[in-house]
Amino acid sequence: MRKFSLIVLTAGVLLSVTSQVEAKGCIKGAVVGGVAGHVAHHGVAGAAAGCAVGHHMANKKQKEADSNQQQSK
Repeated sequence: MRKFSLIVLTAGVLLSVTSQVEAKGCIKGAVVGGVAGHVAHHGVAGAAAGCAVGHHMANKKQKEADSNQQQSK
């Protein structure tokens, strides 16, 4: 099971590196979620959830930055 988790995590990192524009926040979220999931014995599920949350937070931060930039003009 540990070997499978390592393979899935490696594949996820490699895929996220190839599409950096769409995966902002995913790597950091996946690492945090994977560690939290590992503690709860659900490392892969935690990494997937962390990726989704990290991506959402990065998009939210980008939208806030864009709106602040437009207001300052």
